[in-house]
Amino acid sequence: MNSIRQLHHALTINRTLVRYGLDEFLTPTPLAFLRPVAKLFSLNFKKSAQDKPRGERLRLALIELGPIYIKLGQMLSTRRDLVPPDIADELARLQDQVDPFSSEAAKNVVEQQLGARLEAVFSDFNTTPLASASIAQVHEATLKTGEQVVVKVLRPKIRQKIRRDLSMMHELANWAEKYSSEARRLRIKEVVKEYDATLEREVDLRIEAANTSHLRHNFKESELLYVPKVYWDFTRSKVMVVEKIAGTPIGDVRRLKDEGVNMKELADRGVEIFFTQVFRDSFFHADMHPGNIFVDTTNPEKPQYIAIDCGIMGTLDEDDKRYLAHNFLAFFDRDYKRIAELHVESGWIDEDVSIPEFESAIRAACEPIFGKSLAEISFGHFLIQLFQTARRFNMQVQPQLVLLQKTLLYVEGLGRQLYPELDLWETAQPYLKKWLREQIGPKAIFEEVKTQFPDWLHKAPKIPGLLFDNVHRLGQELEKFDSLKQELTQLEQYKIRQNAAQKHAILGIGFALLSGLLYLGIPYDWWPALGAAAISGLFLVRSLWPIKTN
Repeated sequence: MNSIRQLHHALTINRTLVRYGLDEFLTPTPLAFLRPVAKLFSLNFKKSAQDKPRGERLRLALIELGPIYIKLGQMLSTRRDLVPPDIADELARLQDQVDPFSSEAAKNVVEQQLGARLEAVFSDFNTTPLASASIAQVHEATLKTGEQVVVKVLRPKIRQKIRRDLSMMHELANWAEKYSSEARRLRIKEVVKEYDATLEREVDLRIEAANTSHLRHNFKESELLYVPKVYWDFTRSKVMVVEKIAGTPIGDVRRLKDEGVNMKELADRGVEIFFTQVFRDSFFHADMHPGNIFVDTTNPEKPQYIAIDCGIMGTLDEDDKRYLAHNFLAFFDRDYKRIAELHVESGWIDEDVSIPEFESAIRAACEPIFGKSLAEISFGHFLIQLFQTARRFNMQVQPQLVLLQKTLLYVEGLGRQLYPELDLWETAQPYLKKWLREQIGPKAIFEEVKTQFPDWLHKAPKIPGLLFDNVHRLGQELEKFDSLKQELTQLEQYKIRQNAAQKHAILGIGFALLSGLLYLGIPYDWWPALGAAAISGLFLVRSLWPIKTN
């Protein structure tokens, strides 16, 4: 039954794509021969919105397909070096201009979740959505206490829609890894599993509220980033109430320039915020598309970022952070041998790989981009080279870093839009060097000792007892070892005796056969046969009672 549902869903996706004429994207590719097949199985040869441009048709199709596909479009909208401008402009509308659901449905969800009428909680509630996205939509409101807030409401039945799409993704991932070595190398199943867990967290607004509070705490009193306050008394799994913010959308570059914003400073601060979240806090906003980022332009020379929608957050452990930092610095220093060694040390590349050969491949991929601005760099070509290198050396995709990779795409896309001359490497290098000094220098050692010292003092009185217990346990283990050693010695002696017994038995049987042959061959003289029989008996007796060995 599940397979039938999956097939039906796949046909539905195909029907939607063909109806919007998106099969035309296959024409310039080796898969062009599949167009007639796709049309045949769509059972619909009439295009929807056939008079509209391809970018708009793609946007409409993604909206119809649902939230997972909308998020794919959001990411592609930031990659203007990979996506044609007409398509990127349309996909950018997916960031906060998805068709809203009815105001009556939103009102019902809020009242059901809060267990009260809107009038009992809000002095004013705007039923027209302020913005609408793939998972939820937001409404402006005023609390009874006078605070201006926005109310985020989860789309009705969104969990069921996501489950359906993710089920399809899991099936496709299983199929891909079964028949494709490339899919196994990319660990598609693990990537989908990680994405599944991420979306599961995103559709619980209590988790988003907790993420928002955590990020706000990390940047408390910061001039770089402001995060709105969460009103926990009015937050539930399907409803979240947060402080209303005022700022300029970061995607509105013309307006930012009109307001006199220092665009270089804005771009530099964006890079610093990203690396601060990753390396200082191990907690970073992983959905940094322009619809979720605003700018406070009160001080145009020192613009402050404002972040909303913390449903998708990434974390890294200490090993991942240290590995990434060393890789970045090696990359900045053009130390390609160190990059190759780090990949082997981390287990991403097999130990038997040729370091010089891998180093040469990395150099060929990275060297062309140095000394160029973002506007001059073809990151599409650069990424293709890296993927070719990955296939050549069987590099493993790390699912725990998928969110970080996605966020890096967003950061690069924003940097390109804000300040094309930004030297991303030059901006990040001083920060990473400072972070590494703080992690492995004398100050870091002192801070670690200072942190651990109270715990050491607490455990100090227990040390003699622990030592005695360990010594006693070691003595018991040694006794067991001696006993085991004796058993092994006895077993070895037993094997020696058994081997001797087998040899004696074989010799005894051999002399018995010889005795029989002698008796048959010279019947008039039975003494040789009797002698052989006596020797046979001696060996057979020895086989039954083998001599003990010391």
